[in-house]
Amino acid sequence: MTPSARKPAMPMNLATVLTLARIASIPVLVLLFYAPWTWTHQAAAMLFLAAALTDWLDGWVARRFDQASSFGAFLDPVADKLMVVVALVLVLQRSPAPWLAVVCAVIIGREISISALREWMAELGQRASVRVGGIGKIKTIVQMTALTMLIWHDTLWGLPIRDIGLALLVIAAILTLWSAWQYLRAAWLVLNQNDSSPAS
Repeated sequence: MTPSARKPAMPMNLATVLTLARIASIPVLVLLFYAPWTWTHQAAAMLFLAAALTDWLDGWVARRFDQASSFGAFLDPVADKLMVVVALVLVLQRSPAPWLAVVCAVIIGREISISALREWMAELGQRASVRVGGIGKIKTIVQMTALTMLIWHDTLWGLPIRDIGLALLVIAAILTLWSAWQYLRAAWLVLNQNDSSPAS
């Protein structure tokens, strides 16, 4: 293969730039969250929402303009998990209730466990068997909405945004456990098939 025919190790296209921008927004989110001015929580919430929307946008761009890459497939879930974990830590630090700590631990534990499961299945050549399903996508929408509301925190148009966010976060934790079960079940079926195959 000639040097010109080689694909770059880190393809810099629009989809990748959007994902990197999501990661770069994390320290800005933290600074806004802790800034002493009255408007910064709202600004942090809007930044988090914008970052969550780029999760959909970079995937659409990658499919629409054929910009999918192995690096992008690796980086996109990393960016998502970093955003979610940081937001959960910020929310929990603001309201350190024991039950909220349990909810945050469930969500973070699921993210770590499923990431490890996907890596393991990828090594077995079965990554497609643990792709994101419908419940996982709904969980992501509910989770991002809940975290946006919890970062916003203040009442909006007479609505108790924080309380609604807490309720949605509990729902997201339940969906998290449900989707984790689906991932584990799919992986278990694949592993059983491999163990029972003649080649094994």
